[in-house]
Amino acid sequence: MPAYNAERTLERTYFDVPERLRNQVLLVDDCSTDRTVEVARSLGLEVIQHDRNLGYGANQKTCYRAALERDASVVVMLHPDFQYDARVVELMAELIYLGTVDFVLGNRIRTRAEALSGGMPKWKYFLNRTSTFAENLILGQTIGDFHSGLRAYSRDLLLKIPFHRNSNDFSFDQEMIVQAVSFQFRIGDIPVPVRYMDEASSISLKRSIKYGLGGMGAIAAQKLHRMRLRHDLRFVAAQYFGH
Repeated sequence: MPAYNAERTLERTYFDVPERLRNQVLLVDDCSTDRTVEVARSLGLEVIQHDRNLGYGANQKTCYRAALERDASVVVMLHPDFQYDARVVELMAELIYLGTVDFVLGNRIRTRAEALSGGMPKWKYFLNRTSTFAENLILGQTIGDFHSGLRAYSRDLLLKIPFHRNSNDFSFDQEMIVQAVSFQFRIGDIPVPVRYMDEASSISLKRSIKYGLGGMGAIAAQKLHRMRLRHDLRFVAAQYFGH
């Protein structure tokens, strides 16, 4: 769980996780200004704290390094803001264990009516649909929700993708998808209900546009790298863990 000011939603998210997996939850706190760390420790979670705010992408980097150091074979990234239905994380991991895919996303958008009734703002729905369509077309994928914050990765994927070279901000998520495609990992998704509420974290329109541009920039960089017009270390396989 990459956490930042999740005091109000962390407990509900934690108890949404299947009971037999709760002892495997690791929370990385990105220097929250509320009681996120205290709540996490009261729940018995293993907690890693950043001593300063490094950003969403940097938080994930710490999460994945720590999970790999603990010999995780599958790593599920779940936001502790209760926006995603954590009951499906076991199913996501099982798809990877079965060898069906290497990377699973939670798909929040099965129909427009369901997404909007779940509280997704109309402008966010529009941006999600248009950017997901464009990115699928360019990358040759059929992913339902490119911008989902519920994700499961195989150990092999995290060892090969040089995620430490990615953005420390929200563009990190988009870069991970582009890298997975570049390294020919198999990507799938699983339906997950939409939950938008006042307590859940959400980025503004301005940051959403910046995030979307970051994703398109990563796609352009990957194409240039493949054409050998520009060398980009984000698309060079990691030689060993952490490098």
